[in-house]
Amino acid sequence: MKVAVRTLCEFAARKGDLDFRYTPAPTAEEGIAGHQAVQGRRSFGYQSEFLLRGECRGLQLSGRADLYSPHKGLLEEIKTHRGDLSRIREHQRAMHRAQLRAYGALLCRQEGLSKVTLSLVYYDTGRDRETAVTETATAEELWQELEALCGAYKYWAEQEAHHRERRDEHLAGLRFPFDGFRAGQRALAETVYKNSVSGRRLLLEAPTGLGKTLGTLFPALMALPAGKQDRLFYLTCRNTARQLAVSAVDVLRAAQPEPNHWPLRTLELVSKDDACEHPDKACHGESCPLAKGFFDRLPDARAEAVQVREPLTRERLVTIAAGHDICPYFLAQEMARWCDLVIADVNRMFDQSALLHALIQQNQWKASLLVDEAHNLVDRARGMYSVRLDQRRLLQVKKTAPQALKSPLNRVARAWQELVREQETAGSAPVFMETLPHRLLPALQGLISALTDYLADNPPDLALQELLFESVGFVKLAEEFGDHSLCEFHRPGRGRASVAIQNLIPATFLAPRFASLNSVLMFSATLSPGVYHRDLLGLPDDTCFTALPSPFGADQLQVRFTPDISTRKPDRAASLVPIAGLIARQFRERRGHYLAFFSSFDYMAQVAAVLAERWPEIPQRRQVPGMGQEARREFLAGFQAPEPAVAFAVLGGVFSEGIDLPGDQLIGAFVATLGLPPFDPWHEILKERLEARFGRGYDYTYRIPGLQKVAQAAGRVIRTPEDQGVIWLIDDRFLQPMNRALLPGWWFEPQPSAENGPPASSG
Repeated sequence: MKVAVRTLCEFAARKGDLDFRYTPAPTAEEGIAGHQAVQGRRSFGYQSEFLLRGECRGLQLSGRADLYSPHKGLLEEIKTHRGDLSRIREHQRAMHRAQLRAYGALLCRQEGLSKVTLSLVYYDTGRDRETAVTETATAEELWQELEALCGAYKYWAEQEAHHRERRDEHLAGLRFPFDGFRAGQRALAETVYKNSVSGRRLLLEAPTGLGKTLGTLFPALMALPAGKQDRLFYLTCRNTARQLAVSAVDVLRAAQPEPNHWPLRTLELVSKDDACEHPDKACHGESCPLAKGFFDRLPDARAEAVQVREPLTRERLVTIAAGHDICPYFLAQEMARWCDLVIADVNRMFDQSALLHALIQQNQWKASLLVDEAHNLVDRARGMYSVRLDQRRLLQVKKTAPQALKSPLNRVARAWQELVREQETAGSAPVFMETLPHRLLPALQGLISALTDYLADNPPDLALQELLFESVGFVKLAEEFGDHSLCEFHRPGRGRASVAIQNLIPATFLAPRFASLNSVLMFSATLSPGVYHRDLLGLPDDTCFTALPSPFGADQLQVRFTPDISTRKPDRAASLVPIAGLIARQFRERRGHYLAFFSSFDYMAQVAAVLAERWPEIPQRRQVPGMGQEARREFLAGFQAPEPAVAFAVLGGVFSEGIDLPGDQLIGAFVATLGLPPFDPWHEILKERLEARFGRGYDYTYRIPGLQKVAQAAGRVIRTPEDQGVIWLIDDRFLQPMNRALLPGWWFEPQPSAENGPPASSG
């Protein structure tokens, strides 16, 4: 079995406590540059990225040492860091040393050496400084240590090889859990399977009602052995969708001939906030009892977890972790290495510190990716690569800060004052800056170093930690600032200034993530036009787009237009009575539950007030800003009440997508807006940037995002083949060909059977 030296050491050489006290780490780019800087300083005769291979205890080991000098008999391993070297934790140092000594053992065997000098070079990327820890070791002692590591790993490796054989054998003959496919579901499954096996990238528009969760998971799992893929990641944008995927795995397992021998390992990754057992404690052995001795007890917990046949949900991991007195959240992080299917939020693959992306790179996995509700990823990714810095947080911390932090805090405060003076002519309006505030960044760097040193030596302080994380996040994105992002300064009042780096085009950051994957399938009910998502997300040019036929037909849905009503801002006052009258007529024509969507709470309230005044007999209820979970449940429960009503909501809000109201729970929708974002300075800059990069500024900024919201909201009406309903599109612009073309085609024309031939495709 082939094993990377780093993987071997992470498995067998980690000892002691978990320790996640903050230490500033270099970015990936800084790490690469640091390695290159050290390698460039070495004299003639040094070999960089020296390939080492060998067999030990039946394992085929390989790795690349950073530097080797045959003349000096010197092997060097470079580790980059930022700040005080003492902040590198003991368990990290132990693993670094184990990795270097494993390389040394392979080198002696490969080159026929009796001894070698080993140097662990710590390079501070901020100070451009090297610190070397050097030792000399014999080939015999190094090989004995390597044999011990391999002995610890060999049983596990053999178990993993056997597991892979059983997994692939079972998945190749995976049974669909029902007697037949839903209408259109077979075409969906065939499309997913072919895409996975061929290792392609596909944007798939799969309409509501196909059974997308099972219809994508089933073929993607079958494709794992056929495509010789190592892992499958199923990512979602909502917790409820993640739970549906876990349930689908349970359904698949129960349908197999021997469900108790189901070999697929499934992991549900949840956030730290949801998994942490001691949120009031810091993640290190001196604070949290579940971090104390974590790596010493991890092997037994890991061995138990891989034997579980059901998905490793948060609840199951809590039970396992409790039996071994370790942290369930970090047990889940470990199990991400060993599970075949990982179900998680999209941030686990795409954000700045994405676990799954890191594991793919380290282990060179052939990984397949499914992304549910992919139409949300553009906005989610923009948020992942945006950050805001608040003056008020700094001033609050400064009031009670310890003396050791006064000086760096004062420097940042003065940098804030200079920035405010530079922008004082703007008043309270947001200002979009061409460059980052040059005086603020070095002051933040100094503050980060001071906060890091202080927090490492003192009890946890939540306010200081929040200021540190906010500062680090800003500096990291500042280092990668470019035309894909925008800097905004805003000062609504004295001492309340903020400066934000807002991502506009996530493609720059996401493209490397997609490139690391073997196959990618992004699916949603609204992904037209595919080129929009391809461009904004950074998918390669050869990404395909396929739209599957809907299982529903135009005979189920009446789509009605209002050529005489405009919802443009200057026309809204004149539209109130006509829209309210239209709602009243439709309700009287067919009593039932309706949703009425508007562009804002204010517009919604004005129409609802007119309806209540002129047609008080029409029952209604309204969404309100900031509704909690209980209020949302009550709002949705109203659709099951025997007394029908009109429910008013905001387009793009929590009731626009992700809710299922089949049958009589919802028989119609009114959409009194095109969903276009506001024509404000921010969106106008976005339009300019998108025009410069893609040549489609208006469409990518306004038209496409707006009409996708319309399609999502109106899509709540028809949820099953038996549903009948009506959609009122209230604005004369819906009749414009460019806008109508972005609405689902099945609304207007009968669809061919999804079982009669392959779906239409376009590049």
